[in-house]
Amino acid sequence: MATTLNDLIPIEKEDITMVKPSQPTPSPLLSLSTIDNDPNLELICQTIYVYKSNETKLDPTSIIKQGLEKALVEFYPLAGRLKRYSEDNKLKVKCNGEGVPFLSATTACTLSSLNYFYDVSVDIAKKFVLQFESQSEDGIHPLMFQVTRFSCGGFTVGMGLSHSICDGFGASQFFRGVAELAAGKLELSVKPVWERERLLANPNEEPLHFPYSKDSLACSPHLPCNDLLHASFDVKADSIQKLKLELSSDTIKLGCDTITTLEVLGGFVWRARVRALEMNLDGKVQFSLAIGMRNLLDPALDKGYYGNAFIGSHVFMDGKELCEGPLSRVAWLIKESKKSAMMKEYLGPYLGMMERFNQENKKVEASGAATVLTDWRHMGLLDVDFGWNNPVNVVPVPWRMFGHVDLVVFMPPFGLDPAMRGGVRVLVCLPRVAMAKFKEEMATLSTV
Repeated sequence: MATTLNDLIPIEKEDITMVKPSQPTPSPLLSLSTIDNDPNLELICQTIYVYKSNETKLDPTSIIKQGLEKALVEFYPLAGRLKRYSEDNKLKVKCNGEGVPFLSATTACTLSSLNYFYDVSVDIAKKFVLQFESQSEDGIHPLMFQVTRFSCGGFTVGMGLSHSICDGFGASQFFRGVAELAAGKLELSVKPVWERERLLANPNEEPLHFPYSKDSLACSPHLPCNDLLHASFDVKADSIQKLKLELSSDTIKLGCDTITTLEVLGGFVWRARVRALEMNLDGKVQFSLAIGMRNLLDPALDKGYYGNAFIGSHVFMDGKELCEGPLSRVAWLIKESKKSAMMKEYLGPYLGMMERFNQENKKVEASGAATVLTDWRHMGLLDVDFGWNNPVNVVPVPWRMFGHVDLVVFMPPFGLDPAMRGGVRVLVCLPRVAMAKFKEEMATLSTV
């Protein structure tokens, strides 16, 4: 049997310990919001933060553990258990102070031998996050950590966090809080706030309805599929700028003075996926974008709110119009859908729609007809300093949301590649047979 790079990475793991809050904490049973209760969010999102050595002899494991103990005093729900209760089919957090599973590990490898996790395989990445089966009668642990020290003096922090409790901004807020306290601050710069009742559906409000039937959705001959590939694509800033300029005359005619990277690149990736999956062009395809709505409420959500605080904007097109029509119109439709979603009258019907979906309690599987984009570029992921300077890379380990395939993530570029400054890393998952065509589509960006 051939030896793989995965086999050549020896990792010594200590016993898993439970890190508890450093002080006594409250013990309520906390309810979550309508958005938090989405069954599609009921998973642990794992992320790896990569830190180079700073030639200090300090032990990052003990320092991070101390920061975590202090942070859990304020973020005490994360030291409890998460469970969906049968009587009302709602998620709740039992704040019992049980603690957070924590694994300390070491490896003889250097970070440079793994290129600081740039384009590392999924199998290798999984070695650096804690795979902890924590299901019990009380539910699951919503948070877990693995700190791995490398022979070069660098280290990785693998954090697994329940998406039912935190969205990307909430997770970033918590992780920065741990770093602040680990680095010596006496208190958090942003105090966490629960307030999940602020985002509950109003049963008296008419829910939002999608303008299509499921029978009208496009389908792919390559789905369902078990042979999936995960890949990332680097798009340089100048390629994005050239694409914007190419579309600018058309978007101005559509009444759009400026077009953002999110809109133009989101439209490009949407079209590339539909083409690669060979969707039937007489069917409907959908583009959904997660939009932060912390400031859309009146009054706005507290700065310390760390729950899921996003709404989805949606664009629907015929496959033929998307694949054969002008990309400028696609980008314009995405911009218009964002505007509509950010209107105050949108939130109530959107929460009503979410409540209806939650009652069905069904997780959405990959169909190819939907492209769901989440943008991690502005969450401060590369601005988390435990005393070793900021991470040089942040790597989300793929999680099974929307069957992997229908989820697209925009990430900040690799921190050690100056040529990618201002660019975007695009993370996708596709059937093996469709990935080659998608690569061809993405390659055309460099020739725009």
